[in-house]
Amino acid sequence: MSDNRLSVFKTYKLYVGGKFPRSESGRVYEVTDSKGKWLANAPQSSRKDARDAVVAARKAFGGWSGATAYNRGQILYRVAEMLEGRREQFVREVAEAEGLSKSKAAAVVDAAVDRWVWYAGWTDKIAQVVGGANPVAGPFFNLSTPEPTGVVTVLAPQESSFLGLVSVIAPVIAAGNTAVVVASAKAPLPALSLGEVLATSDLPGGVVNVLSGKTAEIAAPLAAHQDVNGIDLTGADAELAKELEIAAADNLKRVSRPQAVDGDGDWAADPGTHRLTAFLETKTVWHPTGALGASGSSY
Repeated sequence: MSDNRLSVFKTYKLYVGGKFPRSESGRVYEVTDSKGKWLANAPQSSRKDARDAVVAARKAFGGWSGATAYNRGQILYRVAEMLEGRREQFVREVAEAEGLSKSKAAAVVDAAVDRWVWYAGWTDKIAQVVGGANPVAGPFFNLSTPEPTGVVTVLAPQESSFLGLVSVIAPVIAAGNTAVVVASAKAPLPALSLGEVLATSDLPGGVVNVLSGKTAEIAAPLAAHQDVNGIDLTGADAELAKELEIAAADNLKRVSRPQAVDGDGDWAADPGTHRLTAFLETKTVWHPTGALGASGSSY
């Protein structure tokens, strides 16, 4: 085999509506590793790309939220299977993105796959944790059940390019929401590769949409978008988070504020259920226990 063959560089694209468009603007920006070495050109999303992603997420919401929780769990587990199959690719991308050794990057990727499996297992259990029957005075059942909020914008963590990314995406869709994800601005490649995994899994197109580029530039129109129901501000700094929260108030979006995370150590900790419940609404219904029979007992 010739030693003179040219390298085939990967072209990273956005993931919107189950497809891989380039940015509508045609813009790209250079992504470098921790030492400044060029890795790839990533698409620089525009406001139009953000609006297109919301349209795709809204279109997918009815089918995804209407699927059984058990079926959502099966689909999420299938994604984990495919992540495991592309483990070496993600190890390389995480190592380059975060300046980690191969062994440390492998540990991060393994933790991310395990985290995805963990959330897949919660899809048909969270209703039992946060829902239930409420005691009332009278011959009625009073039942509270969780329902997904809708379309959620997720600002991925800036430093944790894969474990943090999975930790904010998986709970949103496990709960039945659809997501528009703004990848880490400086380390977007693992997120864009995740889009390739999602596209070839059983996850319906539009359930997760991945945008790359300048976080503030993409997040601003999403925070103000009237068809976005919630926003996770994890990847925003304090100043940007404040601006986005003000914009989100216009249509009473649910807002998950940034929480202090010190590197991957905290992302690797037990995540609890707070991210699963962050974008769930509670629906309460009343139902009569039954008509009284001739004997005076209910049936």
